[in-house]
Amino acid sequence: MIAPQDMARIHAAAFDGQGRAWRADEFADLIATDQVLCAGDMHGFAMARLIVDEAELLTLATHPTHRRQGRARRLLATLEADLLARSAVRLFLEVAEDNAPARALYHAAGYVETARRAKYYARPSGGRVDALILSKPLE
Repeated sequence: MIAPQDMARIHAAAFDGQGRAWRADEFADLIATDQVLCAGDMHGFAMARLIVDEAELLTLATHPTHRRQGRARRLLATLEADLLARSAVRLFLEVAEDNAPARALYHAAGYVETARRAKYYARPSGGRVDALILSKPLE
C-alpha cells in the first residue's frame, strides 16, 4: 500500500495550480477507515469511499512524469474491480469541466454525466469552473 506522504506528494504534483493539495494527514485519516479503498504505487493512485453499495471516487492522481502510459486507466479499473468485489453496484465521481484529460479517461471507461455543480471549483486565476458529476454501474 502506498504511504500517505507519497499520496500527498503525488497529489500535489498532479493537481499543481488547481487549488490546495491534500495533506498526508488527510490521506492517513481516509485510509484508516474501513470504507476507503485505494489502488496505487509510487507514481499514481486512486481512492474511493464505499457506503453500502455505492462508491465515490475521492481522487485519482498520476504524477506528471508518469502520465500517458495507461496508469490512470489501470488504477481506475483495479479500483472498480475491488469495489465490485465488495458489492458496490455504482461508482460516481466529480471532475472539473476544464480537465479534458480526466474527462476523456472517464468517458472511455464508460462514465456518463448525471449532474453538474455550477462554478464549483475555484481557479487560482480567480475564475470558477463547473464540476461534472459522472456515474457508472459496476458489473
